[in-house]
Amino acid sequence: MSTYLKKSSPYTVSLIVLLPLTLILCFTFLLPLSAYLRNPLAATTVATSACVGTTAGVVRVAPAAAVDDVGDGVGSQRPAQTELMSVLVGVHTMPGKHSRRHLIRMAYALQQQTPPALRAAAARVDVRFVLCARPMPPEHRAFVALEARAYGDVLVLDCAENAEEGKTYTYFASLPAKLGFTRSGGRPYDYVMKVDDDTFLRLDALVDTLRSAPREDMYCGVGLPFHDREFPPFMLGMGYLLSWDLVEWIATSDMVRREAKGVEDLTTGKWLNMGHKAKNRVNIFPRMYDYKSAKAEDFLENTIGVHQLKQDLRWAHTLEHFNVTRLEPSSKLHNF
Repeated sequence: MSTYLKKSSPYTVSLIVLLPLTLILCFTFLLPLSAYLRNPLAATTVATSACVGTTAGVVRVAPAAAVDDVGDGVGSQRPAQTELMSVLVGVHTMPGKHSRRHLIRMAYALQQQTPPALRAAAARVDVRFVLCARPMPPEHRAFVALEARAYGDVLVLDCAENAEEGKTYTYFASLPAKLGFTRSGGRPYDYVMKVDDDTFLRLDALVDTLRSAPREDMYCGVGLPFHDREFPPFMLGMGYLLSWDLVEWIATSDMVRREAKGVEDLTTGKWLNMGHKAKNRVNIFPRMYDYKSAKAEDFLENTIGVHQLKQDLRWAHTLEHFNVTRLEPSSKLHNF
């Protein structure tokens, strides 16, 4: 009898049975676990990509199948409801503020677990922490590198860490070269935001406001109440947005490069005014404001952002008021 027709040994049978099971185990459990250990947030996104996920510190919201009409928007360039709106939020911070970045990272990730406005607006919001490379002591360099590897949400610029020495200019001017265009040849973002690391944003409220805003030649933020409400000369530095075309203009303008230094919010407004840009200005006063107290009446119901959260206690008051810290009452693991 041919050796090929002999009865298979028990070891051969075991190998044939166990090999497919081993492969299934690897792809089902071990590979996702390995991905989670390398990047916990990215692994979470894979598991929840059908709804809402967070990847590398980036909030990504799947487009809705259908979006209700919300009426006429601001300006004449109202985007089609089927388009995916995209926003880059650049949180300007300093290398040594590791714990503050971790707090902000959690706050923005957790508020995305139930984002009705973002989902309705078919929006993608990416959060990045913006740092300057100089000065950066060795310990800060090491810790920032850890964050960059773990979360992928750190943007280090070739500049000196000083808001009045051109950091905001470097931020806007470097983005077109760093980001380029999408694979389809389009712009990487509709809007780019500069925000302080002592500002808490309610991303759903921000996106809901931008849903009806122009996507060209647009400047959005908080104007001073005694300035022109319809056309503020500048927006306060707690947080403001530019449409992508203005970011590209900043990157190529010799005038802006010469005027790069100065009080950053005043300077940004100066660029736009001197260049006759930002004809579409969206003033969100008073919906972004300075923290006053922990009292409920000092927080507006339609808040977009709260500024001056320089102490952890103020962050705690704000996060608790907007239910970011809410725990499931049925859980037996928490006994506060």
